[in-house]
Amino acid sequence: MFGRGIGPLEIFLIVVVVLIIFGAGRLPEVGRGIGTAIKEFRGSIGNKDNAENADEKKTDVTDVEKSD
Repeated sequence: MFGRGIGPLEIFLIVVVVLIIFGAGRLPEVGRGIGTAIKEFRGSIGNKDNAENADEKKTDVTDVEKSD
């Protein structure tokens, strides 16, 4: 269990616990919410990387202009 990662038994137990807590009726809503949260998280990470790259490019251009 520990050190081997998550196996099929662990995944099954997680699904059973989620079904008990939320019920089968709310399961699509919970899945949709989790998917949206993951999508927003990935988007914010991508935006941070893009902003850092833009700052680096701006610095490079400034250095070139100063050296002329």
